[in-house]
Amino acid sequence: MKKQSDLSRLMGYAGNYRYFTYASWVLSAVSALVALVPFVYIWKILRDVLNAAPDYAQAVNIPHYGWMAVLFAVLSYLIYIAALMCSHLSAFRVATNLRLAVSEHLATLPLGFTETFGSGKLRKIIHESTGAAETFLAHQLPDKYNAMATPIGLLVLLLVFDWRLGLLSLIPVALGFVIMSAMTGKRMADKMRQYGNALEAMSNEAVEYVRGIPVVKTFGQSVFSFKKFKATIDEYEKWVISYTKDLRLPMMFYTAAVNGVFAFLIAGGLLFTAHGVTTEFLLNLLFYIIITPVISLTLTRMMYMSESKMVVADALARIDSVLEAAPMQVQAVPQHPQDASVALQDVHFSYDGKTDVIKGISLDIRPGQTVAFVGPSGGGKSTLANLVCRFFDVQSGSVRVGGADVRDIPKEELMDTISFVFQNSRLLKGSILDNVRLGRPQATEAEVLAALKAAQCMDIVEKFPAGIHTVIGTKGVYLSGGEQQRIAIARAMLKNVPILILDEATAFADPDNEAKVQAAFAQLAKGKTVLMIAHRLSTVANADCIYVVQDGQIVESGTKDELCAQNGLFARMWQEYQASVQWKVAKEGKNSTRHSQFPGGRKGSGEGRSGLCVPEHGVHAAHRAAVSLGKRPAGRLYEREKHLLSAGMRCLLCADFADHMVPVQRHLFYHL
Repeated sequence: MKKQSDLSRLMGYAGNYRYFTYASWVLSAVSALVALVPFVYIWKILRDVLNAAPDYAQAVNIPHYGWMAVLFAVLSYLIYIAALMCSHLSAFRVATNLRLAVSEHLATLPLGFTETFGSGKLRKIIHESTGAAETFLAHQLPDKYNAMATPIGLLVLLLVFDWRLGLLSLIPVALGFVIMSAMTGKRMADKMRQYGNALEAMSNEAVEYVRGIPVVKTFGQSVFSFKKFKATIDEYEKWVISYTKDLRLPMMFYTAAVNGVFAFLIAGGLLFTAHGVTTEFLLNLLFYIIITPVISLTLTRMMYMSESKMVVADALARIDSVLEAAPMQVQAVPQHPQDASVALQDVHFSYDGKTDVIKGISLDIRPGQTVAFVGPSGGGKSTLANLVCRFFDVQSGSVRVGGADVRDIPKEELMDTISFVFQNSRLLKGSILDNVRLGRPQATEAEVLAALKAAQCMDIVEKFPAGIHTVIGTKGVYLSGGEQQRIAIARAMLKNVPILILDEATAFADPDNEAKVQAAFAQLAKGKTVLMIAHRLSTVANADCIYVVQDGQIVESGTKDELCAQNGLFARMWQEYQASVQWKVAKEGKNSTRHSQFPGGRKGSGEGRSGLCVPEHGVHAAHRAAVSLGKRPAGRLYEREKHLLSAGMRCLLCADFADHMVPVQRHLFYHL
């Protein structure tokens, strides 16, 4: 099957507006031809001046010719404006339909597609790639037909008045075309694709870097975290310098050729006037000197059009990278969940299609049961939750909700069955009311208020004069991480579905907010099947079943007491967690020397001063956490180290800042 051209594809998105595009081509070409008419009147003015010399009073037609030149110049300009109006009507329609097509296709893809594809790349495609198509249709295509019509008119003018000077004027044109072909060939198309890739990678890393700045600054990892972003900047710089060097010589010769037409005309003038100068030849020579700058302008426009064609081809290829992504399968005969159970049967899953991150996991969660997934970071806990929500489809095995395979459940029905609260809940720019109503758009204000109250959010609502109508975000108010989490819980409460997934939902909550969040969870989880992912083991101690996930497999399962009795991975995690919570604030005696446990700490200096008293094994554990933290990118700590750091930071908040903040901080972050 013959591949459809880029222009044909764009016209397909234009619909009936494509006729405006065709009209813009015709009008632009007519504008180019009309724009040459003033040069004819300039030739007539020169003729009358030369014929009338030295009695210039005989040149009575010069004002008429001048006004006619102005008239046709204005007419050409007005026709070109009409061409651009037509092209923009079609271009805006194409850009709109392209963005709609990408957005609508995104709605059919697995919810995890954005995470793996990259939000920065996706933003660039939706905004910049579609924008490149709009610019191509609105400006560059009309200019293309304008530039095509101009040489035809020029050729007629150049050959009609003096064919010898006309041919001389065409020599630099031919040279310019040859050099232009070298600059805009297949090799340059590959270069443009590399440019797009480098710019896309830099844009994606910029978005991720900006999003991670709070965590980066918190853990003092600014230099390390900037390394990947800096690498993309260096790659972009490398490409730009290479591209510039490759084009340096061709561009130099091209500029010399298209602007060197005067040299050819002067050489021809000297050659053709060896036996004397006639008035007619002088007239034509002056005319050619005046009109030849149009040649260089036309060639330059054609060169940029060739580049624009490569840009739009690359833009469409990037748009296709989204449109060609396989959508979620939709079964002709849908299934419906019968209850709130969740079952995984021999599930295998890989993000890249090569390395399995979930390796043959099977489990059965009964309706109303509360289960927890714990284990080292990167073990696959969040991935399991994503598979239950069908953020991704499994490679083999099955995930069942209420006895039905999630791949056979209609997407809307699955989302009406499962609700989730993640560790980094995002709120949209809008009112608190609008954000909570996302859970159930048809809910009344009274129902929203009831959900906010149940989620322990009334203190948030009451501190703002506008209450639930307070706008969050730009030109509004900003909420803390714990407050945002409670708003997200209110949204889940309003949704009121039978299955609830909590993925490290208290990670960013301060102690006060954490207590309220936990109280909200207790209210939210009543009568529901709950899947919890947690690093603070105290939050999962009362779960009906705890699954310990390591390296994509379930290595242990049971209640907290059963797992502790096994003396396995969970038991070690629990012991280290218990050691971390033994940090306490205590009175320090006059002769206390406990500060000597901390590098840089001071000895006791008087009665009544409070200090941090830490068991020796707790100090060593915290030291290991600090060392490990310094060797890892921010956000990739093992669970036990996160516990230690969290406990240490709580102690810092309780310590006497004037006497003890710096010593403790030196110890915890000694290796950062």
